[in-house]
Amino acid sequence: MSTAERPSDNSSRILVLAGGFCGAAGVALSAAAAHLGGAFVGTAASFLLMHAPVFLAAGLLGANRILRIGSLILLVGLLLFCGDLLARDFIGSRLFPLSAPIGGTLLIAGWLAIAASALVRVRS
Repeated sequence: MSTAERPSDNSSRILVLAGGFCGAAGVALSAAAAHLGGAFVGTAASFLLMHAPVFLAAGLLGANRILRIGSLILLVGLLLFCGDLLARDFIGSRLFPLSAPIGGTLLIAGWLAIAASALVRVRS
């Protein structure tokens, strides 16, 4: 398998892409919150902006499988959590029942997996 075909390269690209999109969405939603208000838009913007650098770092470092998996869990949790908050403000209903609590739980699990990745030795 060539270097370009390794599975970790795909997850690294996904994480860098996610970091860029989270950063852009966070800035756009910060502006929307300032101009339009909304109870949850500002919270979603903050969560997106605080997680964007994490995805960039994890994608660029890609130190080990646990770091990548933890980061992908974090991404899914972020999408569910912020998606639910934004759905409440923009369409007036939840994304789906329990989407915010499930997303929040995945965010916690993702952060714990990232912490656990520090305990794994990286093969050289």
